[in-house]
Formats: sequence, C-alpha cells, structure tokens
Amino acid sequence: MEAAKERRIDDYRIELLSSVKRAVLKVGSGVLTGRTGLNLSVINDLSSSIYEIMARGIQIVLVSSGAIASGFKKLGMVSKPKTISEKQAVAATGQPALIMAWEKAFERYGQKVAQILITRDDLTSRRRYLNARNTLMTLLSWNIIPIINENDTVVVDEIKFGDNDNLSAMVTNLVDANLLVNLTDIDGLFDKDPRKHPDARLVPVVERVDKRIRDFASSIPGFLGTGGMTSKIKAAQKVGLAGIPAIIANGLRPGILMDIFDGKQVGTVFIPRNTALCKRKHWIAFTKAPKGELVVDHGAEKAIVSNGKSLLPSGIKEVRGRFGVGDAVVITNERGENIAIGLVNYQSTDVDRIKGIRTNQIAAVLGFKHDDEIIHRDNLVLTRDTEEGVEECHFKN
Repeated sequence: MEAAKERRIDDYRIELLSSVKRAVLKVGSGVLTGRTGLNLSVINDLSSSIYEIMARGIQIVLVSSGAIASGFKKLGMVSKPKTISEKQAVAATGQPALIMAWEKAFERYGQKVAQILITRDDLTSRRRYLNARNTLMTLLSWNIIPIINENDTVVVDEIKFGDNDNLSAMVTNLVDANLLVNLTDIDGLFDKDPRKHPDARLVPVVERVDKRIRDFASSIPGFLGTGGMTSKIKAAQKVGLAGIPAIIANGLRPGILMDIFDGKQVGTVFIPRNTALCKRKHWIAFTKAPKGELVVDHGAEKAIVSNGKSLLPSGIKEVRGRFGVGDAVVITNERGENIAIGLVNYQSTDVDRIKGIRTNQIAAVLGFKHDDEIIHRDNLVLTRDTEEGVEECHFKN
C-alpha cells in the first residue's frame, strides 16, 4: 500500500513539473543567512540551478529575504535591532548588498536581474496591482529575473521574518505562475518538530490543508523569526486555492532546485484544489487588507451564503471600523462568525447612516446614491470559498 502511494506521489510530481512554464521561488532568511551575514555559497548554488532551469524554458520569479541579515553584517552589529526604526535602517543598509550578491552570482552566466521592492499596500490598489503585474510580465518577456523583496524600509507592522511567505503567494497569483517553491531551512513539513523529536516524519504530500496539517505546522516554529512553518502552510494554501501547487523544501541542501524540477521526492508538495477562485476574487480575499467589519442579520446572511445575493443596506445591523469606497471589509453574522469579505460601494460613515433601510430610501438619507448594493456580489467572496476554492467569477481578471 505504501509503495503504491509513493509511486502515485512520484507520478504526480513528474506530471506537475512537466507542465510548469513559470515558477515563483521564495528563499527564506534561514537559507540565505550564515553566521557572518549572507550565505554566498547558497546564493551561488541557487543561481546556478535557476540558470539551468531557465534553460529548460521555465521562467523564474525570485522572492528573496535577507535584507536585514545582510545589513546586520554590513554594520558590524553585535545584537539584533529591536526598534522599528532600527530594523528599517538595517534593511535599507542591507538591501543593496543583497541584490548585489544575487547580481554577481547571475553575472557568471550573463543573466540579468531586476530589483523590485514591494509591500502588501502596493498590491491593495487594483490599478497598482495590475501595474506591478505588467512590469513583471515585461521583465520576464525580456528574459530578466525579477528579484522581489518586501520593502522593509517603509513598512511597519510587516517587519518580521516570514512575511515574504505571504508575499510570495501574492506574487504567484500576480504573475500567473504554475508553481510556488518555498525554500526554508528544514526538509519540509513534518508531523512534529524534527529538532526535538528524532521520530518526526516528513509529510511528502498534502492533499488538503486541514486542522491536522495546521497542527503539524504550528508545532514547528521558525528558526529565525515568528513566521515559521505556519506562514509557509498558509502561503501554500492560498496558491492552492488559485489552482497552483506548492513545494516546501530545504534550501540549504546542495542541488535542491534541480532535484525539485527533476521530479525527485524531496520536500513536501501541496496539491491544489480542483476548483479555483478566479484571480479577482483571490485578490479580494487574500491581497486586500480588510479595513472594517459589517455585522448582518440572519436574513442578509441567508441571502449572501445560500442564495448568492449582494449585500443591501437593509440587512446591516452594525458598522465597525473606518473605511472608504472600494476598501475591503469583513462581513460577520450576529454570532460573530466571518461569512464573507468584499469591496464596499460606500464609506463607513455613509453605511452607518443607511444601515437597516431600504434601497429606495438611500438618496433621501444621503442626498445621493451610488448603488443599491453596499457590496455587489461580483465583489464578494464567501469565507467558505477561501477554504474550498469555489469559482464564482463571471468576468476575467
């Protein structure tokens, strides 16, 4: 039985890799960081493999951590920076050295690279999201490797190791990649922390991210930061809901990329859902940061969840937070359960004024009327869709 299962996994990997034309490669700080700063031997090994993979006709987008680790070495610091401003300053100092290390590594093969610093906010605006996509697609068409890092110099809450896991999932969806490879400093997902438990077993394939898989991940903290395995599982789940497989593997293992792209059984492969969220709804669910919350009554909950309807003002009982037109908000029921997320047609102060009324009364209350709907169905994603990958879009992008 086990032998048959292993053959099925091997066959899946070979089939998976044979169809990949574009992949996002995320390399974590635990892989790129040595005792004295950047691990140049790893960077050289990975660049060699990436160049060989590209020779097979596969485009690579690289998401690279390591700016803070690089700056730490460059500044000769003896203790890690603690305040936000210190972390931002160290990242600003280290980012040039990080991109230069990659550039020198690829220079051996005559391969050009481009640096792109990005944050979640850059992808929150639909227009900026599409602009970023167009830039990345142009670079790929020119056979230039985009090297993306979170812009630690300007972000605040996001400065912590592991955030690039989330960013890599967003980028995978952004560039229509066929695969996300997440290289970390552990062989993949184990059923328990292998550093503490010698009997820990590698999970070679994950067909569905459920409570059991999440419990496995939560037991394995990050080596260098707070993200750990949990953030990598979430990234794999997000791309899986877009119909894209993911692999988590050990980036410190020499030749790991070649093993992955040769279909060898290394790391943990995450099989995507058969039915995927379309690109726009995936963007709403996972890229737009919610700015507020709308509590709805039972009738509105049933209309949204069971009947596929839009959210009207009559069903809203409470408005929480401050948001503007086009922002994402979470919809919750009276029991406090999240049922959906969507883009609003009115700002929070206006929604508060018209909650509970009929659509034909909106103009009389506000003095204007944008739409009947507070959130149109085309701009709404059910929470169950973010778990099951239900396709609901009736338009492209």
